Formats: sequence, structure tokens, C-alpha cells
Amino acid sequence: MVTPLISENELDEKGLKNLLEHLISGGVHGVFILGTTGEGTNLSYNLRKQFIRKTCAIVNRRIPVMVGITDTSFTGSVEIADVSKEAGADALVISAPYYLPITQNEFVVYLENLVPHLKLPFLLYNMPGCTKLDMSLDTVKKAKQLGAIGIKDSSGDLAKLYSFIEEFKDSPEFSVISGTELFIPETITFAGHGAIAGGANLFPKLFVDWYEATKANNVEQVAILRDKVLQIEKKIYNVNSDPSRYIKSIKCALSVMGICNDYVALPFRKFNEQERKQIEQNLKEIEFTYPEQGVKI
Repeated sequence: MVTPLISENELDEKGLKNLLEHLISGGVHGVFILGTTGEGTNLSYNLRKQFIRKTCAIVNRRIPVMVGITDTSFTGSVEIADVSKEAGADALVISAPYYLPITQNEFVVYLENLVPHLKLPFLLYNMPGCTKLDMSLDTVKKAKQLGAIGIKDSSGDLAKLYSFIEEFKDSPEFSVISGTELFIPETITFAGHGAIAGGANLFPKLFVDWYEATKANNVEQVAILRDKVLQIEKKIYNVNSDPSRYIKSIKCALSVMGICNDYVALPFRKFNEQERKQIEQNLKEIEFTYPEQGVKI
């Protein structure tokens, strides 16, 4: 989930409520806040804490809330984990500390030190593009022994995702979740458990329907919905070529839809007026192809 903002120090509280109700009414099975799309590592601790508390209060136990606690600071991660527990979150999500590269063994040692401080269940988050660590299967197995209840794999490597699914297929208590939304059919078909899809900020029902169609082995419907997801990829995510375009495009589209503000935290900047007009036009085309999502231009 994105983090609706008005400024570097202020949440868009009205937008936050709008977005959560949009997601819940769209049928999502849970929300993950303060992840990559949520700009978690760009936000101050005070803003993160406020966001966690307000999200949990608005959701009010209707669906699970997972909170990203990834940080360069060990004590900072523990601090955010404690607030998540107090606020009523359901689980934590942990990636490798970023900036300086670390080894697989160093990450395991990090978890060995961190886990005793955690008061909630935790999932791993494999995000090598941002952390410089691509979690190995052995590392994930060791994390499971330490108590991990699953992994979100955002490596973009389908073979790696399959290796995780194969390894833990006889461990129903351990979930393998794709962080690459285009892999939803492959994940579910080959006994994975779900996906965390940034595009669901915009069209939650589309992604829930895609998941359900795959579960039901409705091959024709899976293909139809896949084409619609590819339209989002083409018409929303690729309006410009910035590395941060995924976050900015989703926030811009949500703003055009009247759901929340399009402010993005520094060092990123929101789309300019020309890019916003392109998003507006492209959304109208997507609305035409999938009107039941309730997009309002």
C-alpha cells in the first residue's frame, strides 16, 4: 500500500481512509504498509508510527495489517516493531538492512539478534534490487527455523520463486508470496500462497479476481485478467523512465481517481502536469476496459 502524504511531515488522513476503504471494498485479504511502494525507508520514525497507528485504527481488525520494519538501524527496526504491536498490527515484514552490502551469514546473525525482540509474527521480504542481498534458499530455511512464517519474494526471478515454493510445499504454516504481480497465476498454480501487488492500490478487485480465477483453474478468465494487468503495466507504470516511476505513477493515478494526494517523499518528486494528464487519459482507457473497478475520473 502507498503512504498517502500531504508533505514530508504530514499524512493525508482523509486520503488514507479513502484508500483503505477502497482496498477493503475491493476484497483484498490484507494490507502491507511501509514497504517499497509505501516509501517506508523515506519516512521519519514519527511519521511511520503515526501511519501505523492510524492504519490499524481505520482497518479495525477487518483484514490483517502487515508492517515493514526494514531499516539501516537495528534499534530503529525494534522501535517500529514495538509500535506495530501496540497499534494492533498482525505481522511484521523484514528485509535486509540496506546501503552497505551484507552477506547471507550476516543477515542470519542479524535475524538471530532481532527476532527475540519481536512481539509479532514476521515474514521475510526478499528485495535484492533495493537491499543488495538476494536471500538464498539456505538463508530462508534458517529464518524459518527462527520463526519466519513466510516470504515475499520480489527478486523478479521466477525460478527462485519456484525454488521457495518447492522447498516449503510441505510446510503449510510457511507462506510463499510473490512480490511481482505478473507472477500471480504462476505462484498460485504451482502451490504458492498469494501476492502483494502494488497495482491493487488502484484496482483491488482486479487482482483479487485474478487470484480467485487462478485458484478456480479458470484458464480463460485468468488470460482475460492478465491482459488487463498488462494494460496497467503499459499505461500507468511506464509513463516516464525514472527508477521511482512505479511509486509516482500509482500515487498520481490515485490522485486522479480522487482517492488520495499524489505527494511523494523526498528525494522523489511527483509527476509534472504533462505526465499527470497522460495518466488521466490512460486511466480513462483502462476504465473503459474494466469499468467494474469503479474508477472515477
